[in-house]
Amino acid sequence: MLTKKVEDLCNRQIEREGYSSNLYLAMASWAVNKGMAGVAGWLFKQSDEERVHMLKFINYVNGRGGSATIPAFRQPPVKYKGVLEMFREVLKHEQYITASINEVLACAIAENDYATTNWIQWFVKEQLEEESSAQLIIDKLGLAGETGLYFLDRDIMSLREKS
Repeated sequence: MLTKKVEDLCNRQIEREGYSSNLYLAMASWAVNKGMAGVAGWLFKQSDEERVHMLKFINYVNGRGGSATIPAFRQPPVKYKGVLEMFREVLKHEQYITASINEVLACAIAENDYATTNWIQWFVKEQLEEESSAQLIIDKLGLAGETGLYFLDRDIMSLREKS
């Protein structure tokens, strides 16, 4: 059984994971309209992963006797100055999600909720990968510059496998 504090934080995380999915979907649409099919593909895949994360939280809360709440999601940004700025936003957002996951973990520890403490570890590891992946793309964009954007767009999906 989840404590009220853990349940509330997990429900907050459901909203944040759902927003993340919509954020990356909006970014993918922007990339498509800029002719960057590879970047869009990376972002579509990222959007799908965030939706799966949301579903994991929903199933966990309901499976532990809580009541998962499905919220409305706020409108994500739809315009970016460029792909580098956009991926800086991806990294910033992933760091925000990492902090949020850490809050769930800290609460579970404080509440002596060993099941949630164990379960949330998957997300802790996942966030390390998410931040690393975004940073890798930012680093590659720094190396490539605007003139190398074509090659990054072409090869970006292969970076998902390396991070």
